[in-house]
Amino acid sequence: MARTAALVDSLKRELRARNITYATVAERLGMSEASVKRMFSQKEFTLSRVDAICEVAGIEFSDLARSLGAQDAVLTQLTQEQEREFVENHKLMAVALATLNYWTFEQIIAFYDLDAAECTRLLARLDRLKFIELMPNNRIRLLVSRAFDWIPDGPIQHFFKEKAQGDFFGSRFDGDNELMVLANGSLSRPSIAALLARLRKTAAEFSEMRSNDAALPSEERAPITLLLAARPWLPDFLRKYRRKSTAAQPRSRNVTARTNV
Repeated sequence: MARTAALVDSLKRELRARNITYATVAERLGMSEASVKRMFSQKEFTLSRVDAICEVAGIEFSDLARSLGAQDAVLTQLTQEQEREFVENHKLMAVALATLNYWTFEQIIAFYDLDAAECTRLLARLDRLKFIELMPNNRIRLLVSRAFDWIPDGPIQHFFKEKAQGDFFGSRFDGDNELMVLANGSLSRPSIAALLARLRKTAAEFSEMRSNDAALPSEERAPITLLLAARPWLPDFLRKYRRKSTAAQPRSRNVTARTNV
């Protein structure tokens, strides 16, 4: 079942890379668009149906199957040096984030002030980093795992905290597609462990949604940033009131869980 799901995900990526929508697939197969969406969502295909969709995409089933081998060796994290390169080269970071959101070559150069040659050069660098596979005609295959994450307290996270944090939080978080939850409390160790597990699951679900929605037309997707954080914490403005004679921290933990989408 896992291999079937991976095959369907790979097929979706190939369709997206060619700007082929569910509506186009439905028209070519003589089906309703809703039926095609349901078929991809449930990941239930007959071999003849997969062959037919491959024909719509202009690829061979054998090429699709071979692509699974590349997906088995996906990148889960960059090195410190690679993250520093992203921080020092903002254009490279912009293109990397675009590919992370399954943008096509055409969408990248339409959105950013990059000519085709410069964009190709940046994509080639990402290819050498094994972040993507740059295929003929500047088609892009993302080689990043759904479990991909930036290095904890690494160059990217440092960059966010120093340069982008103020911009990110410069919002009331009361607009469309916005949410901010700030919660404080004292929890037991098992409860804290359960809370952190749920936050990790939310992050994994976010990555899965990003991958599943990649086949949708760009106008049906909006960029969104998710930030999850939790830590034992007593703010500076409260810490100064703590009794100097206190020998140790209380056993209870103050945990702040922050979710921004």
